[in-house]
Amino acid sequence: MTLCTPARTTNRPRIQRPHSPPEGPRRFRVAGADLSASVAVFLIALPLSLGIALATGAPLQAGLVAAAVGGLVAGRFGGSPLQVSGPAAGLTVVTAELIQRYGWRTTCAITALAGLAQLALSALRVARSALAVSPAIVHGMLAGIGVTIALAQLHIVLGGTPQSSAVDNVLGLPAQLAHAQPAALVISALTVAALLCWPRLPGRAGRLARKAPAALVAVAGATAVAALAGLAVPRVDLPSWSSHALPGLPEGPVLGIAAGVLTITLVTSVQSLLSAVAVDKLVAARGDLGRGVPRSDLDRELAGQGAANVLSGALGGLPVAGVAVRSVANVSAGAVSRASTMLHGLWIVLAALLLVPVLDLIPLPALAALVMVVGIQMVSITHIRTVTRHREVVVYAVTLTGVVLVGILEGVALGIAVAIAVALHRLTRTRITREERDGRQLLHVRGQLTFLAVPRLSRALHQLPRGSDVVVELDGSFMDHAAYEALSDWTAGHLAHGGTVETTGPSGARISEPAPVTASASHPCCRPWTPWHNHQCGEKPTETTEATEAAETSRTAEPRRTTGLHLASGIGKFQRNTAPLVRDELARLAREGQRPSQLFLTCADSRLVTSMITSSGPGDLFTVRNVGNLVPLPGEESGDDSVAAAIEYAVDVLRVESITVCGHSGCGAMQALLSGGPDDPPTPLRRWLRHGRPSLERMASRRHAWARISGRLPADAVEQLCLTNVVQQLEHLRAYEPVARRLAEGTLTLHGVYFHVGEAQAYLLSGTDEVHSYDDVFTQVMPTGHLESARAS
Repeated sequence: MTLCTPARTTNRPRIQRPHSPPEGPRRFRVAGADLSASVAVFLIALPLSLGIALATGAPLQAGLVAAAVGGLVAGRFGGSPLQVSGPAAGLTVVTAELIQRYGWRTTCAITALAGLAQLALSALRVARSALAVSPAIVHGMLAGIGVTIALAQLHIVLGGTPQSSAVDNVLGLPAQLAHAQPAALVISALTVAALLCWPRLPGRAGRLARKAPAALVAVAGATAVAALAGLAVPRVDLPSWSSHALPGLPEGPVLGIAAGVLTITLVTSVQSLLSAVAVDKLVAARGDLGRGVPRSDLDRELAGQGAANVLSGALGGLPVAGVAVRSVANVSAGAVSRASTMLHGLWIVLAALLLVPVLDLIPLPALAALVMVVGIQMVSITHIRTVTRHREVVVYAVTLTGVVLVGILEGVALGIAVAIAVALHRLTRTRITREERDGRQLLHVRGQLTFLAVPRLSRALHQLPRGSDVVVELDGSFMDHAAYEALSDWTAGHLAHGGTVETTGPSGARISEPAPVTASASHPCCRPWTPWHNHQCGEKPTETTEATEAAETSRTAEPRRTTGLHLASGIGKFQRNTAPLVRDELARLAREGQRPSQLFLTCADSRLVTSMITSSGPGDLFTVRNVGNLVPLPGEESGDDSVAAAIEYAVDVLRVESITVCGHSGCGAMQALLSGGPDDPPTPLRRWLRHGRPSLERMASRRHAWARISGRLPADAVEQLCLTNVVQQLEHLRAYEPVARRLAEGTLTLHGVYFHVGEAQAYLLSGTDEVHSYDDVFTQVMPTGHLESARAS
């Protein structure tokens, strides 16, 4: 048999090859879903932008400027493709205070400076730090802002003028009620009624009518009633764009302006980042599971918001932030890319230029009622229930009260202080109780074990009789080093006196075995996976460097003679620790037979632990391992049909739902492919590796773009071939008749995975349903279970 090996040609891939798309014109395409979604978002954003501008006391055109810039700039450069940015109700109080104190032109300059600060924070890559703020503080801040907005707009709803603070608005409310304007009250009542009733219209006709946004219907209806009835109410008055106010040099105390910049930066950044995270959850929960929509890049999103605020401030617009209401509408409307957000900004521009006569008919009480309802909705009952369930209602209430009575920064600072106090209280609140049951001493520890609880823990432990059987039940999520040492030292002494110690969790499950106090005792860092080849945590500290090196040399020069001991020890630990936990499940599988959900085809490399990577258990995976995770094309196995047989059995008999091809970094088979030549001897390994030649040819081909990993090019040619090999083997799978048939039926899916051994990080191939697609992108699987975006714009 002639050995087929890759020839050395000038087409051998080099890592210097640029990753570029095929030559040819690139056209901007807009999906139909994005077009319809952009219209829906525009119809919501238009009245809201005017209402928020009215609530802040800014020129009404400033709301339109911010909405347009948020859609076009933040939509294009932000890291959350489906998040819609624009003037946010959460910024109303801050902006109104700045306008009242420094004037509109200085407020625009503060907005631009806040945008520059956001760009600087993005460069420092601190976006995820904003998520460290307790959700109770964030929800309390938004609720406080909502209360302040509602109190201010209520005065306009009644036909009056709001005061400068929430307290003044509450004190002035009785007088305002006594002098309410009937026309304004009627328009406001109609607006509120439409906002609340429109989403609840029953029947098929109601379902069709609900496709129109409630905000648009409410404002349009109130405008029509005011015009037809000839009601004397103040209306929108958009001045000529030629007289639009632009920013000027900041005028005022430096510390005051700096505080304004800081406030705008913090509020816009936190709100935008939290909204981006919420959008990711909405996209993942959508019917299409967010297929094709990359996960938000928070640092890029912060940069996009900063660029939008710089431009909005420079053009005389309100501060820009990611907005939850419009983002939810965008996701619900089925948007699939950032084109919907950008188009919504374009529609705002066209409306601001062409629909001024129509906009001038809108009654101001209608806009005030719209913003008042939005403010009330910011006090979310769901959020209150959540913080109550997590015992953080005090933090929520203090933050809300502080924002309403003092200010946003002060309220958030109070909330942070209370959150820290609550956390410290929980750390110090530890209950230790003791009881005797069936001749055994039970010690219950409730709460976190810190150094503050060590005296009580030590006292309770030493009160237990010597030589007794003890069960220590730990019901907490944290134990610091001081508590760990106190428990370990007592355990060692108790065992030395003939007693037994069992440490369990709250459900009674054993946490760890007490280590015997011998010279060969396991090191404290040992875990169930420590028998692995390179485990060294148990080395004796008295060994010299020379002795260690000599031992290592001896170990590598001679075969290990302790393999049998390791094997027996591992089996013994399984029988003692693991078997009791899995015996029932394995007994069930023995009765019912295997029903795996997927065929997992991966490399024979010893560093690849499939059950660990996939968090799977017995019966979950039907695993096939070979050198290089190769899938020979049908008919090319030359007498060895093991892979084809496994595929047929898994697809036709076991009826698996998916097939996964998993490659890994530093694959020896791929290194052998790259270094192989025509003169290599036809060993069994070389004969097997010929099935990897299509991967080598795919990497050298100019028709295929190079695979990327989490937004970057591979580190070297070996990593590039490892990635390309996963894509190529998925293509080979499609050539198998059972696989092709199940794929056509829609009952089977294919997945590509790349596991970076050194990083202990898994990457999932995007778009495996289209193996021949232009981009082969491996995206990072995050600890939360979501995918981090790796696609370039």
